[in-house]
Amino acid sequence: MLENINLTTLLLTPEVFLTIGASLLLLLSAFIKGPSQAILPVISQIIVAVTAVLCFAPFTPHGETLYFGMLVEDDASILMKGLMCLLTVIAISFSRHYVRNRAFMQGEYWVLTLFSLLGMLVLVSAQNLLALYLGLEIMALPLYALVSMCRDNVLNAEAGIKYFVMGALASGMLLYGMSMLYGACGTINILEISTILLQADQHITGIALFGLVFVVVGVAFKFGAAPFHMWLPDVYQGAPTTVTLFISSVSKMAAVGLAFRLLHDLFPALADTWQPMLAAMAVLSLVLGNIAAIAQSNVKRMLAYSAISHVGFVFLAMLGNAGDNLGLYVFYVLVYSFTVQGAFGILAMLSGESGEIETIKDLRGLGKRRPYLALMMSIFMFSLIGVPPTAGFYAKFLILQSLLENGLWVLALIAVLFSVVGAFYYLRIVKSMYFEESELVLDPRIPMDAACALAVSGILTIAFGVFPTPMWIFLQRFI
Repeated sequence: MLENINLTTLLLTPEVFLTIGASLLLLLSAFIKGPSQAILPVISQIIVAVTAVLCFAPFTPHGETLYFGMLVEDDASILMKGLMCLLTVIAISFSRHYVRNRAFMQGEYWVLTLFSLLGMLVLVSAQNLLALYLGLEIMALPLYALVSMCRDNVLNAEAGIKYFVMGALASGMLLYGMSMLYGACGTINILEISTILLQADQHITGIALFGLVFVVVGVAFKFGAAPFHMWLPDVYQGAPTTVTLFISSVSKMAAVGLAFRLLHDLFPALADTWQPMLAAMAVLSLVLGNIAAIAQSNVKRMLAYSAISHVGFVFLAMLGNAGDNLGLYVFYVLVYSFTVQGAFGILAMLSGESGEIETIKDLRGLGKRRPYLALMMSIFMFSLIGVPPTAGFYAKFLILQSLLENGLWVLALIAVLFSVVGAFYYLRIVKSMYFEESELVLDPRIPMDAACALAVSGILTIAFGVFPTPMWIFLQRFI
């Protein structure tokens, strides 16, 4: 019994440490007021960084289950937890100055960020439908509060309400699908359900297919894939820029973990059913996301529709035999996360105390006023397009290669075609920064920690494109 307790403690070391750290930060924030609150994001970063180290700690057993099979510490969960912690450290660096300059509840902001991260760690480790749903809700509830931080802003209030309602709807659909699976299989353990479905008769398979539809819809809602994307543009536009940064990067990695557990681990027997569903949503996301983004003048809304198109690429990575290769879509989402963090980080740095960067016109003349920021933004835009030698090119190349290897050349052709269409609105930002005259816009001082985080994002975006092999080998070790 004592050995089991010790094993459980070792396996849950990252989650336990993060829980204790977030709770202590909550208590500390109640006693620290005024300028002294500047120490809170530093403490948050230290907590997340230590959690990341604990995720990869050599003393932690791998491949073990605990709490009667509710959680698993396998290579996939270790990888995604470590990457989410790394992305969160960078997100906090971008957020510190932005949050301090606004009438946010600073202590609560960092505490909610840490508790949302905790939910993501539980989510990607779940081997039980109940634990998975619990992790999903722990992740989502703090995000609802973070989105609604600027309560005096009408767009912010609308974004908060829409995100809450759509998130609740998605969770309800997901839970309903899980209940169908429990009714058909008599268990909520993911591996047990998978085994039963592999040997199931037609009656059980029919109920499972009914549940599968709701599960796929729930996953598509969480990703923001078309046609379940209706919340994404309003949330990206209305939420504080640094909250949008966190949602667009860290929570996307958590969504990959959700899809991996629910589709790869739970439904391998029904892959012939859910893969065509993903293919249809991938095509729709590519078409709608890229075409709608062209018509946007608001830069955050444009990046929201861009995110929808990139979800299409993630879904394409899950098709055919490539669906068994978690490293393929983890690599794509990781590259996308670094890139979009840098883009939103620049918007946050350019947003002064009295206003936000709203439209593409606000970026006019940035190449002359802030050459460093303009260069970094250009790198990120080229990576989102998929131009070599950026990491975005190699990430898209791997997915297109997997599609061709699986004989899905029509989908590969559609992906290439709409990537070319997407280049228009990305290049429009570059054109505005370098070839249009500047209007009087917000031009605040750039904080050092945010500038360093921007450099890290930019270097990784180039390094993963020029030297992709080391990162690819690293990811393959965990898959």
